[in-house]
Amino acid sequence: MTVSAFDHPFLSGLLGDEEVGAFFSAGAELKALLDFEAALAAAEAEKRVIAEAAGKAVAEAIAGFAPDIGKLCEATARDGVVVPELVRQLRAAVGKPHAEYVHFGATSQDVVDTGFALRIGKVLDILQDRIEALIERLGELDMRDGAVPVMAHTRMQAAIEVPASRKILSWREPLLRHRARLSAVREGIAVLTFGGAAGTLDKLGSAGEQVAARMAKRLGLGLVPRARHSERDGQAELAGWLSLVTGSLGKMGADIALAAQSEIGEIRLKSGGGSSAMPHKVNPVGAEVLVSLARFNATLVSGMHQALVHENERSGTTWTLEWMLLPQMAVATGAALRAANELTANIEFTKDG
Repeated sequence: MTVSAFDHPFLSGLLGDEEVGAFFSAGAELKALLDFEAALAAAEAEKRVIAEAAGKAVAEAIAGFAPDIGKLCEATARDGVVVPELVRQLRAAVGKPHAEYVHFGATSQDVVDTGFALRIGKVLDILQDRIEALIERLGELDMRDGAVPVMAHTRMQAAIEVPASRKILSWREPLLRHRARLSAVREGIAVLTFGGAAGTLDKLGSAGEQVAARMAKRLGLGLVPRARHSERDGQAELAGWLSLVTGSLGKMGADIALAAQSEIGEIRLKSGGGSSAMPHKVNPVGAEVLVSLARFNATLVSGMHQALVHENERSGTTWTLEWMLLPQMAVATGAALRAANELTANIEFTKDG
């Protein structure tokens, strides 16, 4: 049983995305958190903040580490974040005399935010590939069917006849703009977070900046001058971009569903959803899903703007809100792009409308 449609046993077939969703599994998150700890120990050993033997001991322990998930769950209920218990277990695995150098100079938010950055960067790679594919598919549709005459509608009323290209370009060109915006979104979210207790790297002294630079390089993340523990514009910008993408796809879905109505017939679906009561119907399920996912993300993006109000140097309330919202928005966007690619290959404009 699940409360989410994205990993529901059968609703996930309509709304889910296994490829994107895999990056939000417990296993993927734990791997990313441990990648942070490994990079931290290695960088600190290289800069002599901790002994080389300590860095090696941490790396060896992480390589064979299997955390106790039950205890992580119990401790998260108490601590509000998984990191304290994860570090405790990892220190036990490292053992004396090097256990105290696990997580040295870092704080929980460093680990969690960087772990998210590692995973969302890979998710954005997937979404970018799907946007590229959809742009290409829509271009091919325009070349094939762009000259077919269709009726333009303004305020849901018939206006004048236009070529189908007019509609197709209104689907394709926003995707070109979203693709162009993506580099800025990456720069704001795929970054190392490393600031220690209150963002000042106080335990590392003069070596702090050099350790951070080595960590960022090792993890393949951007390096920012200081940790953005309470500056969440990067997360909000990501959410906004995800909602923009699904919103544009929702517009496309709405247009297709309207044009495919029996009374209009300007778009023909090569295949579609069946009806339990009316076997003659070919329901525009793919188009409808695009509209649903667009409205879903448009609802959640307001929550991410609420999460901008991050009290003082760290907020438990808004941070938790991000964990609840961003994974769902990312999976919804992946599902929408997947559905849009499938739908584009399944439609044709017809002169018989």
